[in-house]
Amino acid sequence: MSEGAPAEYRPFLNGRYEVSAGLFRFGQPIPWRQDGAGETHTFALDRESPRFVRSKAAAHRRALHEYAGEAGLTPELREAALTHVARTLAADSAGALHWDGRTFRNDHLGWAARLDLRWGGIEHLERFAAPHAALVENLTPVGALDFLGLNAPEDLAVIARGDGGDWLAATHVLSPQHWDPRDKLGRDFVAVHAPVAGSGPMNATAPRLVDAVITRGPFIRFAWGLSMGDRLDHHPAAPPDADRHAATRFHPDGAFLRVERQTLTGFPAAGGALFTIRPYTTPLTQAVQTPEHAARLAQALRSMTPDQVGYKGLQTLLPDVLTWLDARAGSPGTSRSPEGPGGGPGVHSGT
Repeated sequence: MSEGAPAEYRPFLNGRYEVSAGLFRFGQPIPWRQDGAGETHTFALDRESPRFVRSKAAAHRRALHEYAGEAGLTPELREAALTHVARTLAADSAGALHWDGRTFRNDHLGWAARLDLRWGGIEHLERFAAPHAALVENLTPVGALDFLGLNAPEDLAVIARGDGGDWLAATHVLSPQHWDPRDKLGRDFVAVHAPVAGSGPMNATAPRLVDAVITRGPFIRFAWGLSMGDRLDHHPAAPPDADRHAATRFHPDGAFLRVERQTLTGFPAAGGALFTIRPYTTPLTQAVQTPEHAARLAQALRSMTPDQVGYKGLQTLLPDVLTWLDARAGSPGTSRSPEGPGGGPGVHSGT
């Protein structure tokens, strides 16, 4: 776990909100990254990592079964996906995490486990003194996927494909944004994304998209929205907070840009792919640093359809958000709620 600052992403800079695949190949420049550079890492371990572990541990203790499960996951795909997680998580950790092909060790959390990645078991768990060991004390992982997921800021999901089509075969999603992983497990791509407002065109390409994810990656994509708080876990059954609460009113100091950085890595021989999700919660006053930022975000929000405004929980907040953004942009603007798609090139969003 590095002491480096989290990356800053502003997917709204293209001035339009839409739901699309929006896939970037590893290494391809990302225009809304702060420096515009490409990326080749799956896992992002930075100074925010302990916050993710703390949040995941709380969800784990509350009700792990609401966040994690498997459905028709073959031993071959489990082994391929978890081997990739263990190897890549160690490689992306700047020496804090270690994988020797059998044992995974985290020098910051103070635990190590001998894992059976084919069958998903933990054969031995060892604990030792470490800077953040208190975050996982009295926490008992229930399997290899659970253990590896607790070591990463990213949530994990495994997509499978067989003769009967594709389905979500495993979830370890402890930072969901107002959705229940249990509703998605075992369902195909179209069913998983059907509740997402505006997902129709993307769902129409589902077979080709799933094939690309499994055979042509790895890829990176981004989803974004606004939250009235920076809590990571918004499972519908989790204790409520200010975000999407009926009594919550917009105030810029309590608002956050929530960007999900997602990676997709395929395993053609095993018939599936690994999907990772890392939320970034940036105070809105930090995300909107210039008049251009404010103007582009206002333009993107105005491009939302009414269904998308509702899906993102912005029905009562959007007029005040737009008024604030227009003032920051130095333009008169309008605080009306959007009535349909607006202009500008694409910005990508998802679940």
